[in-house]
Amino acid sequence: MATEKKRVVSGMRTTGKLHLGHFHGVLTNWLEFQQQYDCFFFAADWHALTSEFQHPEIVSESIQDLFLDWLSVGIDPEKVTLFIQSKIKEHAELHLLLSMITPLSWLLRNPTFKDSQGEADNKNDDLATYGFLGYPVLQAADIIIYRSHLVPIGVDQLPHVELTREITRRFNYLYGEVFPVPKPILTEVPKLMGLDGRKMSKSYNNAIYLADDEETIRKKVSQMVTDIQRARRKDPGDPEVCNLFPLHPLYSSAAEVERIKRECPRAEIGCVECKKILMQNLLTKLAPVREKRCYYEEHPDLLREIIENGNDRARKIAMATMEQVRDHMKI
Repeated sequence: MATEKKRVVSGMRTTGKLHLGHFHGVLTNWLEFQQQYDCFFFAADWHALTSEFQHPEIVSESIQDLFLDWLSVGIDPEKVTLFIQSKIKEHAELHLLLSMITPLSWLLRNPTFKDSQGEADNKNDDLATYGFLGYPVLQAADIIIYRSHLVPIGVDQLPHVELTREITRRFNYLYGEVFPVPKPILTEVPKLMGLDGRKMSKSYNNAIYLADDEETIRKKVSQMVTDIQRARRKDPGDPEVCNLFPLHPLYSSAAEVERIKRECPRAEIGCVECKKILMQNLLTKLAPVREKRCYYEEHPDLLREIIENGNDRARKIAMATMEQVRDHMKI
């Protein structure tokens, strides 16, 4: 008898196109997971509203871009269920019911909430909302409504999954065993530097996007900050402190990486040549991604069908789960 695959649930907020940081931090792991697990990947548009509530158009406009990025890198709708969070209203119902049993103290100790308040004060943003405080409860609903066994996360997100586990155990204790308690899968999240030397981020406007065309990529790579202490071509450089170098092991050959590590400290290779090597390798690796994205852009009906099919499958499972939840809660 074949062993049933364990289920993985993960989502991404719809706040714009995805960049290389997202690809290497999340999507490369998803590509592996879809071979091993029963995967549910969703566009987290409700979660996006916790920070973009003043600009809801960004959230709705980003949904299609998110699916295009996923499909273009090889996420396979024949192997995984792709869906939109807000199209499955059962998420909201379970979120409401879980909020009734979640102690306020659990939410107030969430490090993301505490950190965001300090950042919000500095940026004059208002993230002190009920929705932002309670988003971990919605996150818990997103995960357990599909009876997920595993949740892929970086180490900094461990407190989020632990809160989901606590909420799940509390529900099962109060009303009977309905949900498996999900376990985290720790994934490595490489810190890729952006064009200006800061972490690659949409908010910094310093990212190389999966949707960028060839001309845009060439321009962005040529503008990248390298070793700031290397003022002239004849000055020796240090790949260990160069903002561009971490991209080479991801896109350049082992021989090219070794050459740069050897020649840069001797000033035998300049930053311009180093950028040209990366530029060509990056364009070569991203060419199939751009080609696949163009295909789906030219076939909007196919893209719509993939999303609708994923929504339908997710909805059926979520509805069945909620029937059990209501039965156990006697409501």
